[in-house]
This record gives sequence, structure tokens and C-alpha cells, in this order.
Amino acid sequence: MASEVLSVALKSALSNAEADLLTVASGHTYTVLSMTLCETAAAAETFDIYVRDDAGANDYYLYKAQALAANATFEHTSKFVLTAGDVLSGLTGNTADVDVVISYLDQTL
Repeated sequence: MASEVLSVALKSALSNAEADLLTVASGHTYTVLSMTLCETAAAAETFDIYVRDDAGANDYYLYKAQALAANATFEHTSKFVLTAGDVLSGLTGNTADVDVVISYLDQTL
């Protein structure tokens, strides 16, 4: 029986090392409803957000070198879908302290 659950993923202190923000479980589809990034260290940054497909060989960028001002918040409000095995990942251009909040709908098949 299929089900739908509203969920949230939290990542504190995104920095310049690749971080997995959201990994889609087997048998699930995630619809990302919104994503918020907040710079908390009083320093302007850039960030990349991308999807690694289930094969892991390719990165598909939602944002590449996107500017984020000091103490600012960036909101992505366009929906997108991730399927089983996909990983939403991110990193900043420099050592940073950026918090990420992702709201998504978890659908089981």
C-alpha cells in the first residue's frame, strides 16, 4: 500500500566538503517542496546544490556558485522529484557555516 508523509531534513554547518543533504531510500520517491539555506557566520559565500543519480557517476546541478550574502537566507521554492538512490548534495565555495532545511513529501511505492 502506498503512503505519503511530510518530512524535513536538517543539515547544520554546510561547508566546503561535499555533504549529503538528502538520500532517497529504496522503494521511495521524494518530492522536495522547499529548501532554505542560511549563512550564519557573517561572511558572504557561494554554494552548489546538485543531485547525484543512483549510478553516482553524474552530478546534476540545481545551483552552481550561487551567491549567498553574509547572514542572509536563500529560499528555493520550486518543487522537484528525487527517486530511489538519488542523493541531494551540496557544498560551499569556502570554509563556511550554512544551515540547510529541506521540506519534502516522502512517497512509498
